[in-house]
Amino acid sequence: MATAYDIIIRPIITEQSMEDLDIKKYAFEVAKDANKVEIKRAVEEIFGVNVIKVTTTTVRGRKKRTGAYPVGYTKTWKKAVVKLSEDSKAIEIFEGMV
Repeated sequence: MATAYDIIIRPIITEQSMEDLDIKKYAFEVAKDANKVEIKRAVEEIFGVNVIKVTTTTVRGRKKRTGAYPVGYTKTWKKAVVKLSEDSKAIEIFEGMV
């Protein structure tokens, strides 16, 4: 069984994800084989917060040239957006970004 740190790979820090901080939505890159229940448990275990909703999407790899003819792709990865309850504390990783 995977640990919580194997499921949550990294936070996603973009302009769009920073706008959602005021409504307590946080975005993470997660393991491709993780489901919503595992993601919820992992976030609650790592950050000590109360998660009420998890949405996931698979982000396809983009086409990328590495020279004249070889065309490759970046990796396909899974993104999870986590909504916290109103009485839950904020996640500290995102605090200094705003």
